[in-house]
Amino acid sequence: MRELIILGSTGSIGTQALEVARNLNIRVTGLAAGSNAELLEKQAREFKPLSVALRDQKQAEKLKIALKDTDIKVFSGKEGVNAVACGRGDIVLCAIVGIAGLESTLAAIEAGKDIALANKETLVTGGDTVKKKIAQKGVRLLPVDSEHSAIFQSLQGAPSGSLNKIILTASGGPFFGMTRERLKSVTVNDALKHPNWSMGKKITIDSATLMNKGLEVIEAVHLFDVRPDDIEVVVHRQSILHSAVELSDGAVIGQLGTPDMKIPIQYALTYPERGVKFESLSLTEIGTLTFEKPDTETFKCLPLCIEAIKKGGLFPAAANGANEEAVSLFLEGKIRFTDIADLVNAGMNSAPHKTDFDIEDIYNADALARQTVRNTLKG
Repeated sequence: MRELIILGSTGSIGTQALEVARNLNIRVTGLAAGSNAELLEKQAREFKPLSVALRDQKQAEKLKIALKDTDIKVFSGKEGVNAVACGRGDIVLCAIVGIAGLESTLAAIEAGKDIALANKETLVTGGDTVKKKIAQKGVRLLPVDSEHSAIFQSLQGAPSGSLNKIILTASGGPFFGMTRERLKSVTVNDALKHPNWSMGKKITIDSATLMNKGLEVIEAVHLFDVRPDDIEVVVHRQSILHSAVELSDGAVIGQLGTPDMKIPIQYALTYPERGVKFESLSLTEIGTLTFEKPDTETFKCLPLCIEAIKKGGLFPAAANGANEEAVSLFLEGKIRFTDIADLVNAGMNSAPHKTDFDIEDIYNADALARQTVRNTLKG
């Protein structure tokens, strides 16, 4: 049985991963999170990992006191998260939200761990760097996003070189069919009402803007070594077909299932085996599956991400940083929903043109994009 480390254990993906670990009796050896000391203490007491970490140093001190009756090591700060990532264990589920997850993912790879990747921003911002490190260390990169897991599953058994096109499905979010004018007045609560999935706030807003689908296009480019033009985004409101592939002979193979993230989480942790059974899918109860083209004129974040990956270099990192900043401002009630795409555009275009860059350049592009968003807002 594998030994599992979870980075981002108190978030939506992390808590569901612990459900999977509980169901499969997987040994959890490390847990790390941002600032939720209370929940991390509960998780630590149940799963008894060797080490835990909180990025927030004050909360980590509280956790250290709370767990003083145990043998669990408590670390703090980003260095502490990295220490947990490099601890005992052979697979690391990377579920820290945003670019904040990049450094710890690279640390885990450097330590020779297989990666179950739920943090798409890691590949969006540092795709080439991550893939190079994966190849150097000879570890596996297993997708956890429902769409990329579906693509990965659909390609099992397909001959090398037979992939013709990826069909990447999108729910369309809570605002599907709305005009840009109507979107100017939507609220944060409106945007957080996803029709199919229960997710964290940031990814739910990204789903509403279609930014999440744009980030997934970039992630798919890196995961499956395809061009952006080889990916077709299709709005599928029911979220039953999680994605599909078209092979060289025209055959289309897809993965269907109920909208339950525990299924792709489990597959990443048990691959190539299958785990326990979750809810069955009844196609007769679903009745109808629909597929439509996305409205890229209204939801501009999707084409902006495609533009970013076509430009390459630091543009995807800048687009992601700008979006993270803009989503935070929207959640704080400081901007309108429709401002997000405009700010992503401004931040993305702040990126310097570089074809040869390192991790420091990625973080600098991220910081510049965030500053551009703030400056644009002030202007």
